[in-house]
Amino acid sequence: MLLRTNIVAIMRSPCVLALLIVALVGSSIAQQASTSATRATAQAAPVDTTSVRGKVMCGYQGWFRCPGDTANRGWSHWSRDSQRIAPDLLTFEMWPDLTDYPVAERYPAPGFTYPGGRQAELFSSDDARTVLRHFEWMRDYGIDGAWLQHFLVGLPGGPEEAAYPSRLRVLNHVRAAARQTGRVWALSYDIAGMRLERIFDVLTSDWKKMVDAKVLEDPRYLHQGGRPVVQIWGFYAGNAHDPMTVELANRLIDFFQASGPYNAFLIGGGDWDWRHNPDPAWRNFCGRFGAYCPWNIGNYTIDASGLKHAATNNWVEDKLECERLGVLWFPVVYPGFSWDNLTRQAPGKSLIPRRKGQFLWEQFTTLSKLGADTVYVAMFDEVDEGTAIFKVTSNPPTQGHFVGYDGLPSDWYLRLVGEAAQRLRNKQSIPAEIPIRARPGMQKAE
Repeated sequence: MLLRTNIVAIMRSPCVLALLIVALVGSSIAQQASTSATRATAQAAPVDTTSVRGKVMCGYQGWFRCPGDTANRGWSHWSRDSQRIAPDLLTFEMWPDLTDYPVAERYPAPGFTYPGGRQAELFSSDDARTVLRHFEWMRDYGIDGAWLQHFLVGLPGGPEEAAYPSRLRVLNHVRAAARQTGRVWALSYDIAGMRLERIFDVLTSDWKKMVDAKVLEDPRYLHQGGRPVVQIWGFYAGNAHDPMTVELANRLIDFFQASGPYNAFLIGGGDWDWRHNPDPAWRNFCGRFGAYCPWNIGNYTIDASGLKHAATNNWVEDKLECERLGVLWFPVVYPGFSWDNLTRQAPGKSLIPRRKGQFLWEQFTTLSKLGADTVYVAMFDEVDEGTAIFKVTSNPPTQGHFVGYDGLPSDWYLRLVGEAAQRLRNKQSIPAEIPIRARPGMQKAE
């Protein structure tokens, strides 16, 4: 108030006013530079690997392939037909922004052009340079690391085990990138699409292989209480695509809790309404995990004005129940959703709008009120289901249906997650409205 009064009082002196304005602007710039430097230092410092607590990490698929890459598996996860790509064959919803990728990491997508007419291109995850770039973004925006997805169907003994050599290369790219950027990483198995009778053997065999090969002794691999951390997605009741039973769940938990070289801190991932399962045996095994991660993607409410919001009404009781059980509550947040191309629906049919980031930010605001600081962000690179937070263009090719970032800069969601992560770590409240603004000129037409 005093500063404003003084400025008004001296407005009759243009020279003094000019000097004051310069001083104020300079002070503001210096303060912003100091704040930015402090954040950059904190983000660049190696992330602690000894505990999962206090981490904001993203799921990382790393499953995209292109013709001509090292994997030689065609347009994997870009198209239904590995040998060609076309609007009616698309299996992804968002076109990645390749501005930062050099020519050597770009793969032309025949028949697709940006609005300005330039050839559109995609990337392959089976490239150490590309994976490193993704981890550099995590470092630069203050994200702690990644949960590397390991689908059982693509492991030895699975129906798609031919993809395993490429998967192992991506794993090694992740290891190298985490070391170079000071990020952490951990394995996240997913049972989706696997036959029930093969799940235990395929999963535990791969884990034994990782332990025996000393992969988990990687200096950037995440631990908890001195034990390596491992996550398993698939504890969904009555889901034919994820065929889990109480017997199998307890068998898996027993394996990872047994003393010996394969012991681990196990994080279970499954139903968002796990507390309401009518089977007490199901609820009981959820209390045996080291941490529980309820998959919340697609779970939303609609307000009186028709806006969709992520459903967070279970979170208070989830947190309390986990605390009662001695289990770490590990909430999942997501930025929005869309899988029209993947599921062959009409454009917009499956859309959960991002609302320029407010959909995601509301979830972080709720977590802030609950005092949470351990968060799973779904996902870093999941353009298949429209949940990616990495750099995506809002000016995608004109051929086909795509969703973007509503004209916002391609790094907008990296910034949002980084901002929220810092506030959660520092035990700062997260306001209802997004406190940062989009930087002008960041999203250019192709």
